Amino acid sequence: MRIERVRLKNFKPYRDTDLLLERGVTVIHGLNGSGKSSLLEACFFALYGSSALDGTLEDVITNGEEECEIELWFTHAEGSYHVERRIRLSGERAQTATCVLETPDGNVEGARDVERYVETMLRMDSDAFVNCAYVRQGEVNKLIHATPGERQDMIDDLLQLGKLEEYRERVSEARLGVNDVRADVQGSLREVESQIAEKEEKDLPALLNELETKLNELEDDIERFEENRRNAERTREEAREILESHEGIREEIAGLEADIEELRETIAGTEAAREELKGDLTETRGRIDDLEGDRDDLLADSKIERAERSAIEERREALEADLEACRESIREASLTAQQAKSDAKTNAEAADDRRSRAEEALEEAEALERGIESGESDLKERREALADLEDGIESLHERFADAPVDPGEADGWLAELHEKREALRERETELRASLETARGAVAEAERLQEAGKCPECGQPVEGSPHVDALEERRERVSELEADLSELRTEIDTVEGRIDRAESLSEAETEIDRNQERRGTLEELLSDRETRLDEKRERVRTLETRAEDLDAEAAKHDEKREAARERAEESREEIADLDKRKTALETDIDRLERLSETLSDLVDARETLSTLRERREALAELNDERRERLAEKRDRKNELADEYDPERIERARENEREAEAYLEKVEEKLEELGEEEARLRDRIGGVKSELDSLDTLRERREVLSARVAALDSLYEEAEQLQAMYGRLRTELRQRNVDQLERMLNETFDLVYQNDAYAKLELTGEYELTVYQKDGSPLAPEQLSGGERALFNLSLRCAIYRLLAEGIEGAAPMPPLILDEPTVFLDSGHVSKLVDLVESMRRLGVEQIVVVSHDEELVGAADDLVTVRKDPTSNNSTVERGEALLAAE
Repeated sequence: MRIERVRLKNFKPYRDTDLLLERGVTVIHGLNGSGKSSLLEACFFALYGSSALDGTLEDVITNGEEECEIELWFTHAEGSYHVERRIRLSGERAQTATCVLETPDGNVEGARDVERYVETMLRMDSDAFVNCAYVRQGEVNKLIHATPGERQDMIDDLLQLGKLEEYRERVSEARLGVNDVRADVQGSLREVESQIAEKEEKDLPALLNELETKLNELEDDIERFEENRRNAERTREEAREILESHEGIREEIAGLEADIEELRETIAGTEAAREELKGDLTETRGRIDDLEGDRDDLLADSKIERAERSAIEERREALEADLEACRESIREASLTAQQAKSDAKTNAEAADDRRSRAEEALEEAEALERGIESGESDLKERREALADLEDGIESLHERFADAPVDPGEADGWLAELHEKREALRERETELRASLETARGAVAEAERLQEAGKCPECGQPVEGSPHVDALEERRERVSELEADLSELRTEIDTVEGRIDRAESLSEAETEIDRNQERRGTLEELLSDRETRLDEKRERVRTLETRAEDLDAEAAKHDEKREAARERAEESREEIADLDKRKTALETDIDRLERLSETLSDLVDARETLSTLRERREALAELNDERRERLAEKRDRKNELADEYDPERIERARENEREAEAYLEKVEEKLEELGEEEARLRDRIGGVKSELDSLDTLRERREVLSARVAALDSLYEEAEQLQAMYGRLRTELRQRNVDQLERMLNETFDLVYQNDAYAKLELTGEYELTVYQKDGSPLAPEQLSGGERALFNLSLRCAIYRLLAEGIEGAAPMPPLILDEPTVFLDSGHVSKLVDLVESMRRLGVEQIVVVSHDEELVGAADDLVTVRKDPTSNNSTVERGEALLAAE
């Protein structure tokens, strides 16, 4: 895929811009904030719509305008495409007014349809696009900061492996669903078979005949007992008519007897109440005498002249005023004591705090002194290590004393010797081939001579002019053998020099490494000495602070003692006041009891008068009740003469016999009815079971067939799920191996550093950097520039894998880098230039880089400069010649 042209109208800072993009490396150059990234965002938005925006649709329209237009022309898989989007403001919201994609096969209209078409065509959605081809500004470290799981999801989606997992999960869910259904159906089948076996054991047809015979016999017994019940009911009704005629008389007599008894009890109860009231009268008179005695005693103790409420109230008010004054004095003394106690506690705590802080300062000073001793010892060891390191560097330099090169030139000398050895070996190969040919010619000539033929032309020896050629060939063999021997000696000499050069190269590398370690160690020594001086100064400060805190603690001790003395004086004053308060409370309590005694005396006299009146009223009421009792006795005697006990007894006997029989016959009929109902229920149940048995047999056939079908379906789903899992694992591992190889190739192309040996990518997409000594590093442990370059290498390797690994060579989108130098220093920017150049050599048709870095500008095939008008705040683009020969 290649972007050919983009046209913008009222898109962000661009009023009207039309830009052509060429093959190769295009650098979009300009100051920060000029709108460089907006050009790429417009291309991204044209392809993927609002999902490509960081903000909202409203944000893309230039301030003050009502609508904007974006058009993008691009080629893909040898086809030409043109997409147009028009966004219009409607109130405060923006909407897509037009979205059309022109394709070789016709037009696609509508934002969603266009975005789906682009995703299908490029085989990636907007997230996959920015994870592969579009390194957005500030996201250069996105892949390295992702967790292995997130990184796996990103790369799997790009490689279309997510679909396999989606299919496998769908099949797994389907298989689990089939298994659940199969288990349910198997359970149902077992249940049906169990029910069929249970019913067949019952011999239901024979049981049905037996139950119907019992039912006929039972119906005959029920009819006979019902006739007997009707006869007993007639006898019982006749007896009840006789009893009812005498029941009224008996009930009235019983009522009169009850009334008579009730009146007797009421009269007796009332007399008992009069006696009780008599006792209450005596008790109330005694209570009045006791209250009068208490009143006189309290009056004498209260120091008042008369037992009147006004005098009592006047005396209590005077006492309560004295009591309130006493309480106020106690409160004031308590506050004084509390304040003194609080002052004592506060000063004690302050003194303890100062001593504690002084102890902490001294402890910290002691710990620092121990640290100083340890630091001085460590400093001594490091100075010794530095001296040893300098001795080692000097020793390595001595190895160059008799060498043909100086330190720093060993690698060049080694390369020259390798080249010389390679040339000599090529010459050796040529000589060996010539020697082999010459030896073959001599052998052939000797064979011909023995056969009597000329070794030169193969003609008979007689008369041949070339007989002497054999001797020349033998001389040629001797010359070649001598040349080969000399060349072998020269190769051995060069290889000896190579061994020396390799030894010097290793020494040269060791010198560089030791010099770097020496610089680091010198910096560390300086830092440690500075920190030791700071600790010594801190010790002096802490000791001075401890002395000041001890002096402050002594002052707080003096204040605490003075506060304790004030508190003790206040406590003595409170004790005297408490005694005074107790005496006043006693006098007030005595007055209250005198007032209560006077009230009780008035109540007792009123109670005495009430008891006398109630006793006289009860006597009058009993006289009336005795008159009603005599009248009821006379009426009872009249009714007793009309009552016939013998006739009533005969009627009762007939009723009892009829009731007894009816009770028995009812029980019998109920028993027979229940038996009949049970038989009918059993007959209905047997018939229902026979119908159910037929239904169960039919259901068993259906369930058996369904279980067989589900078994087959479950097995097929299980095989399909395993196939998807194996396929995804195999494809992922194949792609991981390929991606790891490409990642190492890409990283090696642009970053030659003796500190690192290789990069490793596991099947779980965990990334590891291995140093030359074999120790692993997480990518996060690299320096900022190395980490950014590592991520760019990873992005480019993923891009290469997608371009080469999906269905052969895939038409990938342009490789787009938006401000990739944000995290790079000047040294790493040149590596980025190498990376871009390597991607171009690998066949990436179009690379677009947004940057304000001049070194990237110099590496471009095509240059686009973005400028912003500070007055209108609008951006414009200009095409310029790439600065390929800037040096």
